Amino acid sequence: MVISRYVGARVRRKEDPRLITGSSQYVDDIKLPGMLHVAFVRSSYPHARIRGIDTSAAQAMPGVVAVFTGPDLAAQLKGKPELVPGEAPHPEEQKPEGIPVPPEEPIAVDRTLYVGQPIAVVVATSAATARDAAEAVTVDYEPLPAVIDPEEAMREGAPQLYPDIPNNIGERWERKHGDVESAFAQAHVVVEQRFRQQRLAGIPMEPRAIVAAPDPLTRGVTVWSSTQAPHWNRNALAAALGLAHGQVRIIAPEVGGGFGVKIGAYQEDFILAALALKLHRPVKWVETRAEHLMATNHGRDQVVDYELAADANGRLLGLRARIVQNLGAYPRGLYLPSTTGLMSCGCYDIPAVDIEAYGVYTNTMAVGAYRGAGRPEAAYYIERMMDLLARRLGKDPAEVRRINYIPPDKFPYTTAAGEKYDTGEYEKALDKALEVSRYSEWRQKQQELRQQGRYIGIGLASYVEICGFGPYESAVVRVEPSGAVTVYTGTSPHGQGLETALAQLVAEHLGADFDQIVVLHGDTQSVPEGHGTMGSRSLVVGGGAVMIALEHIKEKARQIAAHLLEAAAEDVEFADGKWRVKGAPDRAVTLAQIAEAAYAGNVPEGMEPGLVATDFFAPPDEVFPFGTHVAVVEVFPDTGAVKLLAYYSVDDCGPRINPLLVEGQVHGGLAQGIAQALWEEVRYDETGQLLTGTLMDYAIPKASMLIDFVTDETVTPSPLNPLGAKGIGEAATIGSTPTIANAVMDALAPFGIEHIDIPMTPEKIWRALQKAKQV
Repeated sequence: MVISRYVGARVRRKEDPRLITGSSQYVDDIKLPGMLHVAFVRSSYPHARIRGIDTSAAQAMPGVVAVFTGPDLAAQLKGKPELVPGEAPHPEEQKPEGIPVPPEEPIAVDRTLYVGQPIAVVVATSAATARDAAEAVTVDYEPLPAVIDPEEAMREGAPQLYPDIPNNIGERWERKHGDVESAFAQAHVVVEQRFRQQRLAGIPMEPRAIVAAPDPLTRGVTVWSSTQAPHWNRNALAAALGLAHGQVRIIAPEVGGGFGVKIGAYQEDFILAALALKLHRPVKWVETRAEHLMATNHGRDQVVDYELAADANGRLLGLRARIVQNLGAYPRGLYLPSTTGLMSCGCYDIPAVDIEAYGVYTNTMAVGAYRGAGRPEAAYYIERMMDLLARRLGKDPAEVRRINYIPPDKFPYTTAAGEKYDTGEYEKALDKALEVSRYSEWRQKQQELRQQGRYIGIGLASYVEICGFGPYESAVVRVEPSGAVTVYTGTSPHGQGLETALAQLVAEHLGADFDQIVVLHGDTQSVPEGHGTMGSRSLVVGGGAVMIALEHIKEKARQIAAHLLEAAAEDVEFADGKWRVKGAPDRAVTLAQIAEAAYAGNVPEGMEPGLVATDFFAPPDEVFPFGTHVAVVEVFPDTGAVKLLAYYSVDDCGPRINPLLVEGQVHGGLAQGIAQALWEEVRYDETGQLLTGTLMDYAIPKASMLIDFVTDETVTPSPLNPLGAKGIGEAATIGSTPTIANAVMDALAPFGIEHIDIPMTPEKIWRALQKAKQV
């Protein structure tokens, strides 16, 4: 029996020493000779015509090098800037047939479409001077009618953002499958509910940051960027600047979190690259928190009408849904309505669906990828509906879920919504969650506490999500002459610990010294192609590419070992970190000895020297992790406050390379999902002004607002990648929001309250309680 030394072990992160000592490098740490600083003049109107811009006062200020408007930079941007829309599982659905996709101007030229849109850019010798000068620029606006609500934007007569997109509808997606009319006609019960899912901000530890410098050797540009997808940015900038890929180098040093909002190029990326080439000097911009809240992609923001039909036992017969996605002003989230629709069935065997989904432009910041992007939305709706169904039938929420799960013997399974799941054992995760949470004990305690006037709620949610997106990922594994190993990966982690996980794979499969394994990423010059980190793809796809490369290295190493040991290659095996002759463990060589021979040319006849493999992994399809969460809360009727008492998370992401890293991802995901359920919300007023423009207004969770989480697992491997992995980066966020919402509504059940839209703030709960008392 082979015992794993590294795979499955709780290995501490290789990344942490440099991060916790502050000795590593973020974009803001970069200082180049002659560097200039950039600040932006941003629109104060959600919709207005720009009649004129007066930059004279700003240009006269000491330290100001230049002030540019849109027309000033047009000549530098030779191609149309394209902002990559994000983690779409089905790219063909990003550009609906017959609906034009509007371009996004780097700087507004004639019209502004949202508060915070760049109008002018100031370049100065210091960041403070640039900001002061930006405030001195005056803009002559002609205010235009604005539309903020997506359903209002769809109506005839609403203000139009684009003349060639009627009713502001930028995407339509629909799916009809099975006999929906019959399902609803014969149903014993039909549950209907309207949901509004709020808009969220990413709030990574590090905001967006860019340094761009001209490259005199290539006559191109080098850009340091806090991005999740360096190669996507390289491709977009090269196209916009009229340069070859080799003339644009993108480097992502340390990236302090992304959560999806750092996917793809933004206006500022194009502008700074163009400025560096125009001025022949390095330029730098670091986003403020206020800029982040108004001008970095938002997430979620949907309104949905759901109907669920079931028989008397609670078995689901059909689903109807109308999904309206607020796209904001630009097409960065065209895939969100269809992704929500595709995942609308959740874990359940629903035979008939009728789903309509729309993406609608409004005069707000664009909505794009944010931890899960379409999948958390879908899970929230179906899991709330399952609780509403259970309440209507007088059944336990766990019972209703159990009888509707897709059974394991039906996988691979294509849902009525059209998505194909790889593997799943949903009941196993449910049983584990009920066991570790002591669910039945909490139910008994709940009844006892209600007799004492305390309102305890127990929430349950099962989720399935889609991740591991292609089209491919690259890897280079190079064994150095000393036996040390360097790995280059096309994915570009931003805090997940991938350097550690990939090093564990190398140590396990090559016998390399873990401390002498270096994983490099985030530089388009060292890794020619890649697709970055998003959609929980880094280990599933990036790790898959590394595994293929490792297999090629192992085969070559085996042949060299056989040559050194004077044995037949088929008689040599890799065991206990060495290559040895079968049945003769004393006749063995180490990776270092093999590498030394490989680079000395001491190899079998006809074999090239060296020990390097370059490989790509293109997954045949996406993978579908799943799980069940249980939460216990207490609601205080006098104030509407919610106290989190316990949280249990059982997640199935396939085999775990490093349980410590998985738990870290789960803890972070739970914090975000719980915060969506209870606190976070980006809000605009009816005129399009941002009301949550600072962290005094936008509530992100503090450690004191959360509790210790209990995490557990089931293991259901996927057959679609070499590791059997399923991804964990977004799972906890997807499962936790409906779990908390269901727990709060369970606590409020004695008052007859069936639904409150998230975030379930104390004010909302208090108002609902006051209304219930009047009935």
